[in-house]
Amino acid sequence: MRVTIRGWGLLVVAAVLLGVGFRFGYPELAALGGAGLAAFAAAVVFVAWRPRLAVQRAAEPDRVTRGEASHLRLRIGNASRLFGASVVARDRVGPLGGRRATTPVPLVRLRPGRATDVSYEVPTARRGVVEAGPLEITRRDPLGLVGVVRRYGSTVRVWVRPRVHLIAAVPVGLSRSMDGRVERVPHGSITFAALREYVVGDDLRRVHWRTSARVGELMVRENVDTSLPRIVVLLDDRAGAHGRDAAGESTFEAACEAAASILVAAVQADVHVELALVSGVATGGGGASGLAALGPMLDLLAEAVLAGDAGGRDAEALKEIVQGLRLRRLGDTLIVLTGPPDDEEMGLVASLKGAYPSIIVGVFGAVESGLGAVAGLLVVGATDGADFAAAWDGVRAW
Repeated sequence: MRVTIRGWGLLVVAAVLLGVGFRFGYPELAALGGAGLAAFAAAVVFVAWRPRLAVQRAAEPDRVTRGEASHLRLRIGNASRLFGASVVARDRVGPLGGRRATTPVPLVRLRPGRATDVSYEVPTARRGVVEAGPLEITRRDPLGLVGVVRRYGSTVRVWVRPRVHLIAAVPVGLSRSMDGRVERVPHGSITFAALREYVVGDDLRRVHWRTSARVGELMVRENVDTSLPRIVVLLDDRAGAHGRDAAGESTFEAACEAAASILVAAVQADVHVELALVSGVATGGGGASGLAALGPMLDLLAEAVLAGDAGGRDAEALKEIVQGLRLRRLGDTLIVLTGPPDDEEMGLVASLKGAYPSIIVGVFGAVESGLGAVAGLLVVGATDGADFAAAWDGVRAW
């Protein structure tokens, strides 16, 4: 509850009138002071009443590409059977974890037991996760002495994914499957990849008993067929690795658009693809395939934010992820997407050529657009996502 300036003024004047009236024997002044205090008390009682509102919200759709339309629909009902509610409503909308603005919600007087539906457009001009809610209801007394803001309902999130630019083809690895398609679940071959928890249906012959005894749970060996095409997209999310383009936007946005374009093209070509961030977050679709595998990776791109200090490139983070990629070979084609190139870091990426026969580096910013070679790597230079797609299609064959 918040007392307005008018309310504080009334309290001060009422107190002065009461004091003067009783001190000097002026009953009229004392009556005016008492009336002022009574008006303030009535205002407090008026705003203390809490409307019984039920708020339901839904975003349609809750996952969009940057710039696409998304609407938030609110259903606000007055659960009281006796009293109507005259309120001013605002919804809090903005990026997750950032500063959120308030959006006015056109709300008419709510009759007892009735509900009203309102909607407004969610801002999708920038990539990220937009959070809306809870609904803020402001209630003031008729004299404007006291006001209170209450929150109703939960929050809802809208994933604004990067733009996708169509590209013609993706690397197909060292060889394709014999039947011309890529197996969607490449288990059962003789190449060890990792250990994971046992799930119902796993072959008990693949249980790793020594590890199971140590951790207390059944662990099975995860094997993959390294002859199948497998792409790993490494997105550089270090703040120091990115700069600003001509429009003043971070080159990280262009890198996210390039990553989304590659992921979509790979899924359409039935090529297994995984997404990893230099900060350590990674996803391969959670074991799903096709469009089901694509969704979690695009969500990760929507959630990705720059990490670290913009004043330094944080070389240790890159060294750590490179070491992890070397120890756990995830595929045969590695695609690194970063900001303006750095010779030392290019050499560090080139050290992975023994584990990844094909390495492609996409660099963004004030660079020369097109294809080039640095430290034995194929480098695709671009100013933005659309420029990257055009340069990518300039590769004659994968």
